[in-house]
Amino acid sequence: MLTAYAENGHISKARQVFDEMPHRNIASWNAMITAYIRNGLRVNEAFELFCRMPERNSISHAAMITGFAQAGMMGEAWGLFSEMSEADREPVVANTIIVGCFKIGELEEAKRVFDGMRRRDVVSWSSMVDGYCKSGRIDEAKELFERMPERNVVSWTTLINGLLKFGAWAEGFVLLSRMRKETSIEVNSITLTAILDTCASLNRGEGIQVHGLVVSMGFESDAFLGNSIINMYCRAGCVNSARRMFDMMIKKNVVSWNTLLAGYIQNSSLEKAYALFSRVPHKDVVSWTTMIAGLSNNGRLEEAISLFREMEQKDDIAWTAIISGFVSNGDYERAFTWFIDMACEAIKPNSVTLSSVVCAAAGLANLNQGEQIHALVVKTEKEPDLSILNSLVSMYAKCGNIWDAYRIFTSIIEPNIVSMNSMITAFSQHGHVEEALELFRHMQEKGHEPNQVTFLGVLTACAHAGLVEEGKYHFASMKSSYFIEPGPDHYACMVDILGRAGQLKDAVDLIHSMPCEPHLGVWGALLSASRTHKDLYLAKVAAQHILDLEPNNATAYVVLSNMYADAKLTCNEEEVITVERAKRAAKIPGCSWIVV
Repeated sequence: MLTAYAENGHISKARQVFDEMPHRNIASWNAMITAYIRNGLRVNEAFELFCRMPERNSISHAAMITGFAQAGMMGEAWGLFSEMSEADREPVVANTIIVGCFKIGELEEAKRVFDGMRRRDVVSWSSMVDGYCKSGRIDEAKELFERMPERNVVSWTTLINGLLKFGAWAEGFVLLSRMRKETSIEVNSITLTAILDTCASLNRGEGIQVHGLVVSMGFESDAFLGNSIINMYCRAGCVNSARRMFDMMIKKNVVSWNTLLAGYIQNSSLEKAYALFSRVPHKDVVSWTTMIAGLSNNGRLEEAISLFREMEQKDDIAWTAIISGFVSNGDYERAFTWFIDMACEAIKPNSVTLSSVVCAAAGLANLNQGEQIHALVVKTEKEPDLSILNSLVSMYAKCGNIWDAYRIFTSIIEPNIVSMNSMITAFSQHGHVEEALELFRHMQEKGHEPNQVTFLGVLTACAHAGLVEEGKYHFASMKSSYFIEPGPDHYACMVDILGRAGQLKDAVDLIHSMPCEPHLGVWGALLSASRTHKDLYLAKVAAQHILDLEPNNATAYVVLSNMYADAKLTCNEEEVITVERAKRAAKIPGCSWIVV
């Protein structure tokens, strides 16, 4: 009875049966502990029973070690493992420890457990191969694979995928061919699905070869494989090929429909996505939220809201799709309104929801609201989430509280490129140039690859401090060291750097060398420099380009008018018209937010 309740997820009833048992044997205790582990990973309750057991066996230890390892509590798992005699250390227990060690980066500990095993099964070997592959130690994975006394389909699939993810495509496909030729192990749909998913995640065209293999082996009717093929083509941008595969599938499930739906949206085919959505026979939550997110992120908020209201059951993901849509479209007020409505419906926010409303607070530069959301983050115990921490760094910085932003940044155990960029940009925009450049150097030392956003922050810092040579160096290193093509914003920063230093000719030459059309920011930087250094000719050139791009730009008119007045020059007829337009230029009224 206890086991039956546990297997069906009725833990409270299972515990009631356990508590009412007049005599409990070791099997009863083990069954209850296992029930806690398998149903919601209730490790603390399982361990409380484990400690009360009058006697334990290897099954007791195995269940508890598995629970600790799955919960990421490797210290506790290792402690129990150390208590076991070597005779009781069944392969299943040691395998759990090995996998757990790899998860937390303890490669040498995993190897020590593996080397100390009296008996190893194929799972032991495969776990080590998988761990080495995921840790980038591909040569050790290959060496271990060749030493395996026996291999199963998981062993082969693990190394093949490891090679593909490592970039050794030719070697990976050679191993696949070897698997088919040298062994009696059938290449099954699981192997092919795993390979297709790897090709899709890395956006590699080799997935087309695997599709051919699927057809030649007669697996084209397999729904799981079909879905993976659709996903692979969508990720590669080949939505027409994905649609052909979809149409060829005899048995389509809801995953098939959702995969193609997401593919259309990812490839900006929103109308095709909408048409497909209307045909989905049995829409699930994923179908609805995928379409809602697609509409909201493309600015079609009213349609997204209409679709949202049609949903019978709205979960946190559906609410988040709408809220994040408001944020991405700059409608921060409505993002907060919907967030409050979500709370009124007793829907708990997830990490993405909280990250979105933090971004909304940043967009409004509303420190009070931002701090309230931060308090909610702490209350819901979601603070360690990296996306939320990154959003908090950005929010505090945009609200002018740079040192609170830095405090949160330093609390991040493993900052990623987004974390680094947020802090570098924050320091740059607030004039803390030394801190911005020092953080950039630290980032490089730690092996983080900078991207376009990073260099925008670095160049902004150089502009604020007048660091011309350093600015030139970093601008040049974008292409020479990191193969990053500078964009218009990077050129605008460099024009600003050169212009502030009075190197106007170099600034003009740089503009003429741009591989893309200069935007308002580039000409605005030149106009500002021309005004500073009283170069009326260049100011007229810059202003004319600005007016070509934005005829009603008031700033260009006003700057020229003031420069003519300062120079006390007589204007020709065309220049008189320009100055008169400057006097009449309608400036957009400013506004500020007041929290009441």
